[in-house]
Amino acid sequence: MVRVTAAILTHQNKILIARRKDNDPLAGKWEFPGGKIEQNETPQQGLIREMKEEFGIDVLVGEFFGESIYRYGPKTIQLLGYRVVWTAGKFSLNVHADYKWVSLEQLQDFDFAPADINFVNKLLRENI
Repeated sequence: MVRVTAAILTHQNKILIARRKDNDPLAGKWEFPGGKIEQNETPQQGLIREMKEEFGIDVLVGEFFGESIYRYGPKTIQLLGYRVVWTAGKFSLNVHADYKWVSLEQLQDFDFAPADINFVNKLLRENI
């Protein structure tokens, strides 16, 4: 099982989502950004590193949001979501094709990667 993190980052009542590049196995799908947890790294450390690598921003990792387990062909991922606060840095697109700040209601308008759909549904149920 591959352990992966996801940032539930809100700013000014909007939620950050990112679209995967066209050469990605999940090309065009939207996700809550994050990435694989490296060996000897906690999920929180991995999420801090990934947000810096992917967007050039510093974040503070807050409370655990939830877990989603999904099988993509031969590999299964364990997606660990955390609430995240943007603390410093200016956004740049280093890994994704696009990113957007969307309202809770707008989440339903995007084609999310399968593992992220559980988090979309939880946000909609809980109204953030």
